[in-house]
Amino acid sequence: MPANYGGFETAAENVAKFLVGRGWRVVVYCQSEGTGPIVNDTWQGIERVTIPIDTDGWLGTSRFDFVSIKHAMRFRDINLTLGYNTGVFNIWQRLRGVPNVINMDGIEWSRARWGFVKQAILYVNERFSALYGDHLIADHPLIEKYLWSRAPKRKVSTITYGAHEIVDPSAEIVRNFGLEPGGYVTIIARPIPENNILELVRAFSAKPRGVKLAVLGNFKRDEDPYHGEVLDAASEEVVFLGAIFEPDNVQALRYFARAYLHGHTVGGTNPSLVEALAAGNPVIAHDNGYNRWVAADAALYFASESDIDAHLTTILSNTQTATTMSSAATERFEAEFTWERIGGQYEALLSRYLKHQS
Repeated sequence: MPANYGGFETAAENVAKFLVGRGWRVVVYCQSEGTGPIVNDTWQGIERVTIPIDTDGWLGTSRFDFVSIKHAMRFRDINLTLGYNTGVFNIWQRLRGVPNVINMDGIEWSRARWGFVKQAILYVNERFSALYGDHLIADHPLIEKYLWSRAPKRKVSTITYGAHEIVDPSAEIVRNFGLEPGGYVTIIARPIPENNILELVRAFSAKPRGVKLAVLGNFKRDEDPYHGEVLDAASEEVVFLGAIFEPDNVQALRYFARAYLHGHTVGGTNPSLVEALAAGNPVIAHDNGYNRWVAADAALYFASESDIDAHLTTILSNTQTATTMSSAATERFEAEFTWERIGGQYEALLSRYLKHQS
């Protein structure tokens, strides 16, 4: 923190800022690389506890989680845990009588990209978090329904991810990337098969579009055969911009896009889709219950590459349809996905469990 990657980091930062603004004392745990002592400081009124970890990958994350929970036991008000990757450790809060509200982060164990061993570890830890958590947060109504199979309905609630309204971005930012405002559509997603990047790029490249497709993300042909397939499928109108995390750059790229292409098939409320709505983007989204609830009338939904092709033609050639969808995106964002609304939902939920303290 400050957040520079990922939905959970962004959620932690925005919820923490909201709570501090409401008079809460907020302590946030951050992981750094290397060795040395735990570092305490304050950023924008938020107390940060930065824990150095010299182990990479899963083991490093597990060590960080364990040290964080151990440290947090000195604060006996309430814990808010983001994710269940090491849910077995949540027994410490239960044993010490510290209320623990857990954001369950979708059905993470079901993602094929983790492989069998990590999927099994995640599956077991999901069960532990559901058992030990005082209350479980789902980021989507379908995830809430799924969690009813893991815990009583009374201890599960839906609180989505949020986004900020984009105000007066600089058109020069997109020009610096070789794009013109209104002259491109975007894909912003991790380049993995479950996000349909290949299908989206191939459908866009099936014919000349008169606009560019700007793809954000790290594509490494030599390290990942799937990345090579995507790169080979791209027409001359497709530009790969690499991984971009700087918020002003991402917001400008979203704001000046003609449309956003969203191929995610799993995962509840996707932060990238929410940010597209905040930018007023017409959306072409994979047809599943997750995306339909989030985007509603702001999207056209696809089940095949021919659908993508047809929807691109509709949005790029029909100004009235694009304008109507853009208005629907803004309305949906303002109704459901502002950080003020989401911060208020977190505050109300956390307050319920604070009242149980003696």
